[in-house]
Amino acid sequence: MLVDNVVDCFKYLLFPVNRKSRRGLEGEEFVPKMEPAILSVAGRGFNVQIHYVEEPVSDYVQAAVSTVVLINDQEPPGDILVFLTGQDDIDTAVHLLTEEARISRKNSSGLIILPLYSGLSRAEQELVFSPTPRGKRKVVISTNIAETSLTLEGIVYVVDSGFSKQRFYNPISDIENLVVAPISKASARQRAGRAGRVRPGKCYSRLYTEEYFVNEMSAEGIPEMQRSNLLSCVIQLKALGIDNILGFDWPASPPPEAMVRALEVLYSLGVLDDDAKLTSPTGFQVAEIPLDPMISKMILASNELGCSEEIITVAAVLSIQSIWVSARGAEKELDEAKLRFAAAEGDHVTFLNVYKGFLQSGESSRWCHKNFVNYQAMKKVIEIREQLRRIAQRIGIVLKSCESDMQIVRKAVTAGFFANACHLEAYSQSGMYKTVRGSQEVYIHPSSVLFRVNPKWVIYHSLVSTDKQYMRNVISIDPSWLLEAAPHFYQHQRLNPIAH
Repeated sequence: MLVDNVVDCFKYLLFPVNRKSRRGLEGEEFVPKMEPAILSVAGRGFNVQIHYVEEPVSDYVQAAVSTVVLINDQEPPGDILVFLTGQDDIDTAVHLLTEEARISRKNSSGLIILPLYSGLSRAEQELVFSPTPRGKRKVVISTNIAETSLTLEGIVYVVDSGFSKQRFYNPISDIENLVVAPISKASARQRAGRAGRVRPGKCYSRLYTEEYFVNEMSAEGIPEMQRSNLLSCVIQLKALGIDNILGFDWPASPPPEAMVRALEVLYSLGVLDDDAKLTSPTGFQVAEIPLDPMISKMILASNELGCSEEIITVAAVLSIQSIWVSARGAEKELDEAKLRFAAAEGDHVTFLNVYKGFLQSGESSRWCHKNFVNYQAMKKVIEIREQLRRIAQRIGIVLKSCESDMQIVRKAVTAGFFANACHLEAYSQSGMYKTVRGSQEVYIHPSSVLFRVNPKWVIYHSLVSTDKQYMRNVISIDPSWLLEAAPHFYQHQRLNPIAH
């Protein structure tokens, strides 16, 4: 039977018609069978030999470096892909391999050592895709971004540390932890498979024993649904008319604490009413904006305060990981660059200064390079901002600038993030803050322009936990704004720390 176009082709494959009624596709009404056809696309893979260590290693970074050197000394030509956990581990491994190449020039001088993680500039990331020169061997040291997201030509050897950094959200403390955790068997197989994409290869050294892989490693990783903040997920279900989210058939049931926390925050934002339904118009407007509900509420508040132009810029910046370039070995220069844009009010106003400078430069990549600003991130900010501008107009927000009145901008931020207020502890020499909600001990992240400034009252965008509980993207506020923005959430006696 002839098929005239792609749409008809898929219609025929997915819904085979009854033979008795088949007279050709033109003008014919399809009578689908109850069971759709199954389409299967077979992928091609090459054999990968798996090697394990005999004994567990105490330092997986050093073990990975030693394995790369061993491969380079003993194995035929072919590029190497090393899986480590994050930027710190990768930078350490790059340094150790570079030193090894400098000391032992005989074999290691042919190594081209390249890091790969999300904080790198686009130009640095694209280096891993360049062809390996004749007589050289490329060593790509990567996070799990190379596990599934991309294929690197020429990879023959994989070194798997057995660990990755994973985000875990604690709904009790409202802190998102970035934890180094063992990977699953599924991830281990996926990593090994990167060596068999274009030719036979070797997962030359899994830096864990075969006994551990067989008997102790979990078969699958923890589903993201069970370790994430559910705010956006809950509001989308509500927008779809699914009100009974506790009885919803989740692909992987999330923790009850995370569900309760999400409902509590949405109620405090005025997104849900007493019956846990979307409020009108606030709840439906927030659901229309594809961002964290706190950011969406901030945008709605900017309409009333008259600073929507500035706030959608702030929202766009908060939607990406970072606008700053990772400055390996140039931390001092990065700090100096930040000072050129730093605003006493905090990071949100600093973002506005960077955005203004980028526009005045004619969106110049050279300007970005000079100021340690990530050019691709700023292009993404402009793209997101344009999308938010269209959405804002669609839901009735009047785009208006407050010019240079940054107090209004800070009030808009407070309207969305009032639940994230903190006060500086009296006589604290270490810059310790306590959250108004929960009295947790937190600190301003070193990347913030307010680091070491320590205003008495601040609001943060998110909390991350490393050696301390750190506030990221921080802005100073007046505590009276908390009562204006959320009288239902705060009481005067809870704001007593202002006396400090």
